[in-house]
Amino acid sequence: MTDLRTQAQELAPDLIALRRELHQVPEIGLELPRTQELVLTALAGLPLEVTTGKRLSSVTAVLRGGRPGPAVLLRGDMDALPVTERTDEPFRSRHEGVMHACGHDLHTAGLVGAARLLAARREELAGDVIFMFQPGEEGHDGARYMIEEGVLEAAGKPVIGAYGVHVTSSFLPRGVFSARPGPLMAASAGLHVTVEGAGGHGSTPHRTLDPVPAACEMVLALQTMVTRRFDVFDPVVVTVGAFHAGTRRNIIPDQATFEATVRTFSPEALAKVRQLSVQVCQDIARAHGLQATVEFQDEYPLTVNDATEYEFLANTVREVFGPERFTEMAQPMTGSEDFSRVLDRVPGAFVFLGATMSEDPETAPTNHSPLARFDDSVLADSAALLAELAMRRLAAASATSRA
Repeated sequence: MTDLRTQAQELAPDLIALRRELHQVPEIGLELPRTQELVLTALAGLPLEVTTGKRLSSVTAVLRGGRPGPAVLLRGDMDALPVTERTDEPFRSRHEGVMHACGHDLHTAGLVGAARLLAARREELAGDVIFMFQPGEEGHDGARYMIEEGVLEAAGKPVIGAYGVHVTSSFLPRGVFSARPGPLMAASAGLHVTVEGAGGHGSTPHRTLDPVPAACEMVLALQTMVTRRFDVFDPVVVTVGAFHAGTRRNIIPDQATFEATVRTFSPEALAKVRQLSVQVCQDIARAHGLQATVEFQDEYPLTVNDATEYEFLANTVREVFGPERFTEMAQPMTGSEDFSRVLDRVPGAFVFLGATMSEDPETAPTNHSPLARFDDSVLADSAALLAELAMRRLAAASATSRA
């Protein structure tokens, strides 16, 4: 039979067309009705058991293999970002302020491709495959909702491996896969601070309690906290991305607010930054005679590649595509990913795939940029890899059970 990589190349035109259609109609969050509709249409006619989510526009599809065995899970996220696209792609977003700036349209199309490839080889499968089409990765915790709604139990049997591919518009050469064992991506949390003062006229600050200087001091103190209270070999990142205060230059406001994203790579660092960030902000507020409400909200856990599953993934890439197509990441990324919730429960691996349009990936616009562009010629390889991982993992489990 023709190998999966060749079959995937035959599917490439359809996958590229699907990706470009998805790119034009991006949707944000947990409710993606148009995206869900396109996925269901793309899966129609395949021998799949398909269910949709109750609290989100998810699609779960189960392919029953021709031989008995456990299950593996393949995941593709589907949601876009609140970004206004500034590329000149002929298929750019039709929706102002919404863009597939992180490549999830490629993830969705790639997973459809894997479903088609595996459906054509259904009788060879020694077990079942769960296809997890997930909304809400971009800060909405869609993976948690899908887990709560039973995606890991969708096949009615244990899931022994879970795999996902994430494209990048920069940093990796086109077509190169990259991952690492152990911590791959950071845990994320959010810090939300409201500083309460007493406003008044900008000409008489002594008659007010000005929250703005105190909030600014907090922003700077949080950066000093990171460099002076944490081990440089257990990294912590605190980035203030939103700061709001006042309405006019001559009015001292009653309130100043800011929000920060926090990234960590160990439970110990997360616990410490949770305590210290709250303490720093509250102590500075008290020093200024103000009150501060500080909320520290855990978001996504650390994304960890199981060491054995990582080796299995890396070896599969090398065998199918050639050793030059895989590189081991030297260090984890400080980005976060809610596929971490699946990998917390199931051994598996997550891998990046270079989809840059630039000959110099280091200078290309990054994921989340309004200028981010992705080369969808990599779709066939993404689909082929996911299908190979599913078939090989189930075959290995079958061989072990017979031994």
